[in-house]
Amino acid sequence: MQKFPMFLAGKCSTPNQDLLIRDKYSNQIIATAPLATADHFEKAIQAGCAAAEAMQQLTGADRKRVLHHCVERLRQSREDFVQSLVQEAGKPISFADIEVDRCIETFSLAAEETTRLEGQVIPLDGTARGAGYTGMTRLFPVGLCSFITPFNFPLNLVAHKVAPAIAAGCPFILKPASWTPMCALMLGDILLESGLPGGAFSILPATRHASAPLIVDDRIEFLSFTGSDKVGWQMKRDCGRKRICLELGGNATCIVDEHYPWQGIIPKIISAAFGQSGQSCISLQRLLIHRSIYDAMLEKLIAAAAEVRYGDPADPTTVVGPMIDAAEADRVLDWIEKAKTAGARELLASRKMDGTSVITPGLLDRVPEDQSLCCDEVFGPVLITEPFDEFDEALAKVNRSKYGLQTGVFTDSIKHAWLAWERLNVGGVIVGDTPNTRFDSMPYGGVKASGVGREGVRYAINEMTNERLLVIHQNK
Repeated sequence: MQKFPMFLAGKCSTPNQDLLIRDKYSNQIIATAPLATADHFEKAIQAGCAAAEAMQQLTGADRKRVLHHCVERLRQSREDFVQSLVQEAGKPISFADIEVDRCIETFSLAAEETTRLEGQVIPLDGTARGAGYTGMTRLFPVGLCSFITPFNFPLNLVAHKVAPAIAAGCPFILKPASWTPMCALMLGDILLESGLPGGAFSILPATRHASAPLIVDDRIEFLSFTGSDKVGWQMKRDCGRKRICLELGGNATCIVDEHYPWQGIIPKIISAAFGQSGQSCISLQRLLIHRSIYDAMLEKLIAAAAEVRYGDPADPTTVVGPMIDAAEADRVLDWIEKAKTAGARELLASRKMDGTSVITPGLLDRVPEDQSLCCDEVFGPVLITEPFDEFDEALAKVNRSKYGLQTGVFTDSIKHAWLAWERLNVGGVIVGDTPNTRFDSMPYGGVKASGVGREGVRYAINEMTNERLLVIHQNK
């Protein structure tokens, strides 16, 4: 059994081994790690504040060197990270491979951005009063940051906070999800040997109560949280004056328009809906299909969904692995039963695989909009379908959701693609692909209940920096 340390003020620390980490498929304990207390967070905050000046003084070359070190060590340890994702997150190995590769790309992108923290020169002599004045701007790190990350991408969503912080020159404290802390702690080993200034980072698994200072302490200048909307918006109420970025999920929809050659997109839709057990903020949950192709497409979807492989995440053919725990599996099945009672038609029945938290793929038709399966984030391997007659009607259905993260649109009409971009109240419109499309360089985030602020390496750096103005008066 592995025993992990936590990282307090840039040093290994093992005050206890109170956190038990389970293999999500077998439910066996595979590792232990410390649980940080409020005292540990106080020490981490003090050290992070003390390290802020040293972090700001790092040159672009210094920050690039640290990030390139992370890239190289991640490549060397790639298989270890893949296996950790399979075990601690129950992530099918094919998806774990992708996540590790994306993490490496995220650190590589951050290294490139260290040379692009650009300001601008602002001529101020556009009026007579401004004669002789010139303005210049430059980006400066905000200071100490706190990061709280979720269980579903326990490596790359950590990277999306840590790598931009290093590129921006910010010290940070990270609280990984208690279900899945292993990859974050393995990354801590890499950071420990990277040459960051003393005290510049802490990685502290903890309970929500013990980690409250990450939210409420005014010495922390910036908070980035990825998780549920209920928890995120409460954090925004509690965080005081600090800046905040919230990535809070959604119930992503895909629209398939009239005349689109839909036969070729069935595999994409199946993967977007059921991959990783649907445990992604942009997993495809709602599929709106033009009525003229609805029945034919539904027949193919049912057949394809019935063939999806589920079970052991270590099997390379597995698409649907375990839910994060049995309670989450039971919740999803309960939502399905309530939707059926409310009138939804079950096209492919979900069930729990004996002795596991694996749920088989489910497909339902015409779920009422007031049912949790439609209006909330299911975060499970369930797809619901509904026909529409007019494209405007489909856009309106998307906009009635309380969420607004990403929407996929399959259309061969430039007019409809443009209308979707103009009218959909979401963070991203993906034309020609499913809503779970994400590249690590693009701005990513939502509106409405889906959050505030943007991730994506360059955009996260913007969140973690302040623009400072210099005005120079040339006396003559």
